[in-house]
Amino acid sequence: MKKRTRVIFIILICVILLVPIPTWYKDGGTVEYTAITYSITKQHSLSSQGRGCNVGTRVRILFWTVYDDVKYDPNA
Repeated sequence: MKKRTRVIFIILICVILLVPIPTWYKDGGTVEYTAITYSITKQHSLSSQGRGCNVGTRVRILFWTVYDDVKYDPNA
């Protein structure tokens, strides 16, 4: 019985830490998937540089950015 309870507890903790919650922004199509341990942002937003958009993906794990290819696209 103890082993079963422990396994259920570990599965519950993993679900809480790893299942993302999507957030849609009204800035042109940006979607952010956020969990406690990581976040993934698929960015498509209007740029502050004038015409064009910022397009790309950003991945953060434990508050450190591990991948960032968000670039300004003047043709979008």
